[in-house]
Amino acid sequence: MPVENPKVAVLLAAYNGMQWIEEQIVSIFAQTAVDVTLYISIDPSTDGTEAWCAAYAVKHPGIILLPDSGRFGGASRNFFRLLRDVDVESYDFVALADQDDIWHTDKLQRATQSLTSRGVDAYSSNVTAFWPDGGTLLLDKAQPQVEWDYLFEAAGPGCTYVMSKQLVGSLKSAMLANWHQLQGVSLHDWYFYAFARSHGFLWFIDPVPTMEYRQHERNQVGANTGLSPMMARYKTIHDGWWFGQVQLIATLVEPKRKPVGMDWPLSRRTQLMKLSFSAWQCRRRVRDKILFFFICWATALIGKKAR
Repeated sequence: MPVENPKVAVLLAAYNGMQWIEEQIVSIFAQTAVDVTLYISIDPSTDGTEAWCAAYAVKHPGIILLPDSGRFGGASRNFFRLLRDVDVESYDFVALADQDDIWHTDKLQRATQSLTSRGVDAYSSNVTAFWPDGGTLLLDKAQPQVEWDYLFEAAGPGCTYVMSKQLVGSLKSAMLANWHQLQGVSLHDWYFYAFARSHGFLWFIDPVPTMEYRQHERNQVGANTGLSPMMARYKTIHDGWWFGQVQLIATLVEPKRKPVGMDWPLSRRTQLMKLSFSAWQCRRRVRDKILFFFICWATALIGKKAR
């Protein structure tokens, strides 16, 4: 007897996506060995994205366009809306999608097989970043997970995430219970990973890239390569945004244990110095562990704008 293809609900957040969204949707429906239904939520746009998606959905019954829900102002709130409003009970898995990438045809097949064969609850993968000039770069996020990495980083780009129905159900309940506070979370993929890990769900990060990750001037969060992105990320730390997000996400997911020195508010010098010595268990990549150590010390000595 043939094995029934897993049913996957793909949740796509869109905003001013006319330049790329059709190519992404075509790659989503080119997926092999899975049955896909695509749900699209659109942040009010100025380039005709809503009208194009509505017309496209009429011709393609596997696409469901969610009704207008006002302005989100960022991808995170749009994805929170998608998880809140889409009923996933009839699906086996839930995947997240951005509007501007290109999926490999076996992306969802590889993800669902990994989830099943490994007995895990969530999947993410490496990606290949690509630029308009033809340049490409493998973005490697598949270093071994460590004890507290989920409090300080995501499991790779959220557009690679595929989660079990059970995890999504638990996640949705927690989101609804903390809906107002959740709106302060800037990076949905970081929060989803933190929730899963802190609640005992198992996560696999695949070293094989499963999609082409488009880089352009409107990326909300793009590839962390070169000096300019590094300086921009340092500014978020100096301005207090990053430590503020760490505190908010940790408060929302309520981990049973935290690194020494990670008490609120995370602003006293002694706390940051203590936290620095947990660096090896707070980030996955060796480079990031070292950077984390020095950032804690620099912030403790130079100071930051507290939040």
